[in-house]
Amino acid sequence: MNTTSGPHPVGALLLCRAEPSAVRPPARLLREQLLLAPAGAEWSVLVPEGKPWLHGGEPVEQVVTGWATALAVPAAGRPVVALWWDRDRAGLTLAAGFRRTVGYTWLADGTPAGEDEAMRTFADRLALDPVLDVQALEPLTAPDPDADAHTRLLGVVAVLARVGLALPTGIVPGETADRLRSAALARGAEQVDGSGRPHAVRAEPDVVEGGPLGPYPRGPEARVLGGAQLLVGVPLLLWGAGRRSGGWATAGALLVAHGALGLAHDRLRER
Repeated sequence: MNTTSGPHPVGALLLCRAEPSAVRPPARLLREQLLLAPAGAEWSVLVPEGKPWLHGGEPVEQVVTGWATALAVPAAGRPVVALWWDRDRAGLTLAAGFRRTVGYTWLADGTPAGEDEAMRTFADRLALDPVLDVQALEPLTAPDPDADAHTRLLGVVAVLARVGLALPTGIVPGETADRLRSAALARGAEQVDGSGRPHAVRAEPDVVEGGPLGPYPRGPEARVLGGAQLLVGVPLLLWGAGRRSGGWATAGALLVAHGALGLAHDRLRER
């Protein structure tokens, strides 16, 4: 089974385990053209409007891994699953907080090219049922001559449906970016402002505390979290910039901005 309309589509979807209101602020900071839509109970989907992997020379996997990392860290405890596909492969990447991302890859013909342990970690971090859901994931890591890479992605979506994911009609992994965009717009998806302006930042600390990025911690917790974000974000930003990796550089920049904002807010509240 192949859902693609062309011989070699390249694209991606970002599945966020959070409501659109929580996804919108960090998504704005990615400085990318994205369409945002609800995707079931406590799920949202981000559909890239642009095609940075075609213009910047970065593999789609690397771009969306950086995006997922950036989106997951501000919303601690709210994981992001990136589904991606290109001419030769397809796969998933899970980002959750400060933990290392976990991914799994299939060749274009559906041949598994990942570690079984990665899929078990995927299930654990998403709090899937350790018996039923893991059993449903196991066939995706086994050879199947009738399943190509895009069919494998549909299998992942089917398992996530057990925990509330419901992709809007027409938004199907493996489709071309143009078709995904058209389907999202037809279903009323909103265009996320890609200016990169920190809309959640205000001068008044009370507004920041109740802003769409969620309540910032105060006291020692705020300083530890903010410091950790800066500690991770600065080298990630430099590494991404040095390698001209837009996805990772964006993730680092967002970590730095969020950590600095949290520390600044804590200091304002103390005053």
